[in-house]
Amino acid sequence: MSRHESAYAALGSVLDPELDEPITDLGFVRSLVVSPSGNIKVHLRLPTSFCSPNFAYLMASDAKDVLKQLDWTRNVVVELDDHHDSPIINAGLAADAGYRGTFQHEADDSLDELRETFRRKAHTAAMERCLTALLRAGRPSESLGSVTLGELPDDDATRALLRRRDALELPTAGESLVLVDHEGRPPADPDLALRRARSTRISIDGNAHFCRGLLRTRYGDEPSAFIPVSELIH
Repeated sequence: MSRHESAYAALGSVLDPELDEPITDLGFVRSLVVSPSGNIKVHLRLPTSFCSPNFAYLMASDAKDVLKQLDWTRNVVVELDDHHDSPIINAGLAADAGYRGTFQHEADDSLDELRETFRRKAHTAAMERCLTALLRAGRPSESLGSVTLGELPDDDATRALLRRRDALELPTAGESLVLVDHEGRPPADPDLALRRARSTRISIDGNAHFCRGLLRTRYGDEPSAFIPVSELIH
């Protein structure tokens, strides 16, 4: 794997916190340029200029962090384009000021609190996808509260659920119940819990579809990154 491919793969681990999808899949990476000496410059773009500043900062900050963690990088520059808070966010990223240092008094919540909120939503949606797939395969609805992780098929949906559980420090052993809240507690009413989980998953999926449409409308046919390795910075 080339350095350029390695950097792009690292960016693929950065998720939109609300949509729970990689920023590379969503088309948010506008450009990526890697120099022979290990310098990286990334430009990010979002579907609208008024996307939530805390979401925007979180994605940009995470992008810079994952690139800095590569063992060959030297200087990493990440900039957010065409956002109403781009100057503030880009200045904060350049100075490594952190979220509170970037937004000062406007930073009501910490990024840790924001991340935790969306980890819980992502877990809820992943759990619903797995259980709904079982329903469609003929599993009786009244038995869903007793389904364990070991009963799920070895597929992408199950692997996604295991990652979400691991992020919340929930058990991932085969005997663990699938239908639990973010603290690992089974619900008193499994049917109601699944219906609520379904509304969360539908909201996430709908927002992702909407954002893709807005991005296409805003940027048209402008491609997202994969800048050829020949286009280098020094």
